Amino acid sequence: MKRSAGMYDQWIFYLAASFYFLAVFLRSILVYQDGPEIGQVLMLLLLWLMLAASESFVSNRWTGYFPIYLVGQTILVLVLLTTVDSPDFFATLFNILSMQVMLRLNPKVGALWIGLCALAMELLLAPVYGSQAIALTLIYTAGNTIFGAYALATRRAQNARNQNLAFIRQLQEANRQAQNLSIQLEQLAVERERNRMARDLHDSVTQAVFSMTLTTQSALMLLERDPDRVAAQLERLSQLVKSALSEMQLLVSELHPVKAAEGGLVSALRQHLAASRYPESLSVSLKVERGGTLEPAEEQNLFRIIQESLNNIVKHAQASQAHIQLHLTEPFWIQVEDQGRGFDLQQGLAGGGVGLAAMCERATEIGWDLQVTTSPGAGTRIRVEKMPSGRRLA
Repeated sequence: MKRSAGMYDQWIFYLAASFYFLAVFLRSILVYQDGPEIGQVLMLLLLWLMLAASESFVSNRWTGYFPIYLVGQTILVLVLLTTVDSPDFFATLFNILSMQVMLRLNPKVGALWIGLCALAMELLLAPVYGSQAIALTLIYTAGNTIFGAYALATRRAQNARNQNLAFIRQLQEANRQAQNLSIQLEQLAVERERNRMARDLHDSVTQAVFSMTLTTQSALMLLERDPDRVAAQLERLSQLVKSALSEMQLLVSELHPVKAAEGGLVSALRQHLAASRYPESLSVSLKVERGGTLEPAEEQNLFRIIQESLNNIVKHAQASQAHIQLHLTEPFWIQVEDQGRGFDLQQGLAGGGVGLAAMCERATEIGWDLQVTTSPGAGTRIRVEKMPSGRRLA
């Protein structure tokens, strides 16, 4: 029997085989105890038992052993059926072989073997039992079929269990890889945000602080040489301080968690516009058309795209007005537009500046398409449209 079979199935097989063999052995002693054939019969039965007991051990180490074993055991049973009076009960041993055949060989081969055994039993029992041989053959063949079918069902059930276990292991490995990938993506996102924040600090706040330092030094030098010009330097210093403070407030606001999932994108955006301290020279308008709903992930990423667009307007556009449009109905789209100085789009993409790469990644992540329309002196328009389900990116 296969090592892979369950312990429960093994015990059923061994108990059934033991009971059948013990019954045949005791019946042989009762039938032949006074006859000269007792020695030959017991020797053949013991030989059959030794081969049956060693089958599992040898077959698991030599795959070619079982056909030889089956032929030998079948011959032994047929020899027992040819002893004096041709006792039919020796055919019971075919039940044990039927289970082993269905556990080891192809079911079609097993069915053919059961058919050949039935034919051999009929030929050997007919001279002694006459017409009763047909009934005896059918009874023993039915037993072979039932026990063979049980063994085949056990074999298939064990194979199904093994496949399920293998599938579970594959799922566990896939889940482990997915978790590792998720962790890597989170780490990558954190690293990307750190790099962006570092670049923004260098491009804006650091430069402003450096300019403040130069302006302060100039004011100190002019304090002795030309006091009348100190006031202009102090005014310049005050403007730099306000600019640096505004830049810092924008950067800090980006670190706050987005509340879009709680109050919706419109509510979160209005709160952001009310709380953010954009320059007084910049007027931001918001127009909303409702009618549909967005997923939380879509609202969060769209919020970040709008936030990044407004930050770019403050930092680079030198615009006095910015317009935000939210078309929250079919077809879904959002747009942020200014009438600032614009920029060369190809240079912006090549240089990785103004956060375009980050905005494109956010749009792609939720299955939206981001379009940038700009040119030097003509302002900038950021438009993000929700793509049809068939066109969404993975």
